Amino acid sequence: MSANPTAQPRDEGDASDPTSGPRLGDLTIALLGAGVMGSAVLDSILRAGADPAHARVTTLDEDAAARWHERGVTVAGNAEAVRGADVVVVAVKGADVAGLLDEVTDAIGADTLVVSLAAGIRVAALEEHLPSGVPVVRVMPNTPALVGEGMSALSPGTSCGEDHLGLARALLETCGQVVVVPEKQQDAVTALSGSGPAYVFALAEAMIDGGVLVGLPRPVATQLAVQTLVGAAAMLRDGDTPPGLLRERVTSPGGTTAAALREFDRGGLRSTILGGIEAARDKSVELGG
Repeated sequence: MSANPTAQPRDEGDASDPTSGPRLGDLTIALLGAGVMGSAVLDSILRAGADPAHARVTTLDEDAAARWHERGVTVAGNAEAVRGADVVVVAVKGADVAGLLDEVTDAIGADTLVVSLAAGIRVAALEEHLPSGVPVVRVMPNTPALVGEGMSALSPGTSCGEDHLGLARALLETCGQVVVVPEKQQDAVTALSGSGPAYVFALAEAMIDGGVLVGLPRPVATQLAVQTLVGAAAMLRDGDTPPGLLRERVTSPGGTTAAALREFDRGGLRSTILGGIEAARDKSVELGG
């Protein structure tokens, strides 16, 4: 992996470009732990062009093993899966990471890229259980990766070069957007985007219940609330107008929106959200030791 891959997977037209770096189809990828998040990432990478014949998965879930086997992915033991791999994706629970890395450390190549999706596990802890010099990237993803709309924050380890970071970015961009942040910001990332989908789901629940409260059938209230959230999010993502100005454009003086926003202010909605994100950040710091 000495060449510098780009942020987007290249198509067949790049095959003759000597500076293009490794294509997804050329990579051998090992996924350690085929839970929801790890499976979502590998599934996106395969759909973007990686070869299932070059992918390996480790899992104790027999149903998951059968599903991957049906797709042409090799299901193997941990050490067997990482041996000769270009990329190793660590997607087990945080408490299991140290033991897992100790088990596979002798099988990991010196230039194998280790990408950790394990929540709360710091780069130093990962590097402590790997051979010296192995490049590591810590990632905080979120569950919208399941539908290709994830948000991942990457933090490189001490031996991670630009080529390795570029490869990690390319892999994670198959399932959404990517930012690179200093590791000291990962607890804040966890609080905002890692836990963030739950905040949106809670808001959706409240909006649906509110629609029912004022007389709408629940299926209608659900459709109205969900599409409103999708549409508003698209306006934020696809435009360059700040959210405060977008809110103002919907709020006519003395109108229905103004009345609703006044109630939100009385209930302390903004301060509650800010406090919740702070609490999530503090909990992430605590769990990370």
